[in-house]
Amino acid sequence: MQKISLIIILSFSTLFCQQSIMPVSTYSIVARDSLTGEMGVAVQSHWFSVGSVVTWAEAGVGVVATQSFVEVSYGPLGLELMRGGKSANQALEALLLIDENRDVRQVAMIDNNGNVATHTGEKCIREAGHYRGAQFSAQANMMDKGTVWKAMADAFSKTDGDLLEKLMRSLEAARNEGGDIRGRQSAAILIVPGEKSGQSWKNKIVDLRIEDHPEPIKEMRRLVKIHRAYANMNSGDEALANNKIAEAFKYYSKASELYPESLEIKYWTAITLAQTGKVEEAIPLLKEIFEKDPNWIELTKRLPEAGLLPGDKKMLEKLLGK
Repeated sequence: MQKISLIIILSFSTLFCQQSIMPVSTYSIVARDSLTGEMGVAVQSHWFSVGSVVTWAEAGVGVVATQSFVEVSYGPLGLELMRGGKSANQALEALLLIDENRDVRQVAMIDNNGNVATHTGEKCIREAGHYRGAQFSAQANMMDKGTVWKAMADAFSKTDGDLLEKLMRSLEAARNEGGDIRGRQSAAILIVPGEKSGQSWKNKIVDLRIEDHPEPIKEMRRLVKIHRAYANMNSGDEALANNKIAEAFKYYSKASELYPESLEIKYWTAITLAQTGKVEEAIPLLKEIFEKDPNWIELTKRLPEAGLLPGDKKMLEKLLGK
């Protein structure tokens, strides 16, 4: 064993003994997209703020889900070991070796090479188990049925689309199969790039949490839709900054399609139209927004001084419907 790994394990062996055990029983999935290299973890539980306890991920390193009677340090320590060059299997085996309560743990890890490691302790409350597939693992405990983790795996494998959609479908499959025997409360999805960017603010692709909700999976689906809408808005802004007007409006159009009820998206699309000389196209959009919420009128008046609209009084009056 390399010296750094031994130091890490010895440093945390005392921590394992000192920390209290948290009974976060749940279902989760860890996965890597073989095409993009993106890695993600998704979870749902009848436990408040499950994402703050179960989900761990680091760009270019790996992801971890630590659940059942949770030992939280499996998350940061597992990532530390993988960052130091250990595979997911080596990291998990090393941590289980020093954990006296391994029989009540359920942990899954995947590293940035797609290696998967999973442990379901013999004393996890049934129904409990896991299913390992190609670059993913689905795991669950305290389920209504012993078929939940296989349903998650099937949904993940059969879903076309990006990693976010595959994780979302897996959570929905677990819910539809009966899910947690106690019910529902919170959920989380965390996705990171397969490589570090060198810019910490770019090292998360998706970070969504439902802390407390009667239908967390339905609420997560709603947030996924909004996330995609705003991702398109961001791509549109980037295209516009590079003077790619047609491309920008394609992104804006897609954002509005995904989230048509958002006045925010509609408003900035209209302002961008006006900025690029398409005033007549902006007017009906703004009219609809102003009728629903007059506060946008006042905001529009402030835009010229911020350089977000030309300092053209007649144009501004036209946009305001005067």
